[in-house]
Amino acid sequence: MASDARAPGGPAAPIADHGLIGDLRTAALVATDGTIDWFCPGRFDAPSVFASLLDPDGGSWRLAPDDPDARSQQYYHPETNILVTRFLTERGVVEVQDFMPVLRAHDPDHRQRLVRRVVGLRGSVELTMEMTPRPDYARTEPDLDVEDGVVRFADGEVDLALSSTLDLDVKASTASARVALATGDSALFVLEVLTPGEPARGCAPSDVSELFDATAAYWRGWLSQSTYTGRWREWVDRSALTLKLLCHEPTGGIIAAPTTSLPESIGGSRNWDYRYVWVRDAAFSVYALLRLGFTEEAGAFVRFLSERLGEAAGDGADEDLGPLRVVYDLDGALPHESELDHLAGYRDSRPVRIGNAAVDQLQLDVYGELIDSVYLFDKHGRGISHDAWGDLRRIVSWLMDNWERPDAGMWEIRSEPRTHTTSLVMSWVAVERMMRVARRRGLPGDLTRLAATRDEIYERVMTECWNDDIGAFTAVAGGDVLDAGALLMPMVKMLAPDDPRFLSTLAAIEERLVSDSLVLRYEPEAFGDGVPGTDGTVDAEGTFSLCSFWYVEALTRAGRLAEARLALEKMFTYANHLGQYAEQVALNGEQLGNFPQGFTHLSLISAVINLDRSLDG
Repeated sequence: MASDARAPGGPAAPIADHGLIGDLRTAALVATDGTIDWFCPGRFDAPSVFASLLDPDGGSWRLAPDDPDARSQQYYHPETNILVTRFLTERGVVEVQDFMPVLRAHDPDHRQRLVRRVVGLRGSVELTMEMTPRPDYARTEPDLDVEDGVVRFADGEVDLALSSTLDLDVKASTASARVALATGDSALFVLEVLTPGEPARGCAPSDVSELFDATAAYWRGWLSQSTYTGRWREWVDRSALTLKLLCHEPTGGIIAAPTTSLPESIGGSRNWDYRYVWVRDAAFSVYALLRLGFTEEAGAFVRFLSERLGEAAGDGADEDLGPLRVVYDLDGALPHESELDHLAGYRDSRPVRIGNAAVDQLQLDVYGELIDSVYLFDKHGRGISHDAWGDLRRIVSWLMDNWERPDAGMWEIRSEPRTHTTSLVMSWVAVERMMRVARRRGLPGDLTRLAATRDEIYERVMTECWNDDIGAFTAVAGGDVLDAGALLMPMVKMLAPDDPRFLSTLAAIEERLVSDSLVLRYEPEAFGDGVPGTDGTVDAEGTFSLCSFWYVEALTRAGRLAEARLALEKMFTYANHLGQYAEQVALNGEQLGNFPQGFTHLSLISAVINLDRSLDG
């Protein structure tokens, strides 16, 4: 992939023109022009220190050739999350190797570092390194102190220290260096995240080489656990590695995406913070990881959930919103939403938000996703404990008393609550999976009440959520608007994939929501999700890649294998140069929304596995 150099202070790079690196605690985005334009030190949901992705003055770390005509190519070191950006100029070729060291799983001595190693490959190339930190979402301009060649500054509860094998120049709040490399030469830059007063360790070349080798070995060792050997292994491997980068190892939480406020339409207001643990997204992630043989991550997330369930069983439950919230931060707290008015937003897409108002919504579908993930973990993992089963029984008892309530639904509408079909479907899943676990394990439970509730929900879906006039299940009970969430019905075993009602729904979705292989989640103007547009109308949004992969899986389950394979191959063309996806794809092919999104990658994994299995007969 080629990319022209971006002028400092210019517009943000296209969302797709990025790669992700991380250390299972936080992550950074590296643009194809060599700029790190998003990084939150410490953990995913901490305030940013580099945020030029959201504002030209938001802080960045730039490392690129001086030649304005330099072209770039970007790839991952094979089977790792080490990102390599190659710059090609008339005079020579260099590459920048970016990574955050991870030496071993659950390392008690883990040190957070962002490493940039520049290597001369051919000829000679001159580059400039320029780091302009802006801590606390660019609300502060730090004082840079220099001691023994190390540039250090404070960022809230942590210090950051930049070391290099080159001399660093400091002017005001910017550190810079001139880099001149011939074939075989290298230069190093290491940004360490430290506790206040903790000494920096610097960047000896031998140490960095060892960090590179150990990090590569860690990622390859982790990926070697995958049981997938099918037709699309490179796509599945990259999706698995991307999902792993979204795992917060210290707590077991799995975030939805590492960014905030990347817009669903350029200049629009549909800009959300996804740096938190959505029960729905994470539960589906567990499903995808378990299918690939990664049981440790599933177990860690179940422990995270068990803590939330335990808190809900104590004094942490909200009587109105129920025992389980939709979204948590990495500590299990509730990240309430606010706006950062001082940031211009990605390409002037305002507002920039931190936190998420979904914490105050009732979304009944999360109980189905939660209990389905626990069911799968109990079936394929180590099994759930007695205490966890007790927590689940209390939660499902609440659900059986509340499943008929209107809610915000899985798309988190901000208008009046409604009776969403997907919420009813997933409530049915919650009750049905509880029955499965109880019967398989011989665990205690009121099977009579569970069965009665299961059947009542099923009948409600089949009567009130089915519209004879359009021949489809609708987004809400008694409605006439379609929702791509109906594609889940055979996946969660509520309907057979060849059930005439599902096939008719699939045909209606193809007619109204599918454009080539791209699928809208719903029609925003008809659905009325309560999100005001920038000019009082409804902002456009892209197609949802998650729904597009659901469509592939629906075609597979319906036996339309040739069409499913074609739709899958088309979806691959919408990935970026590294095989990663944002939340949405515009009808012109541009990636939109937070990047990369875990939900999209887990749905890719599921679609590929099911299609592979069907093609093999």
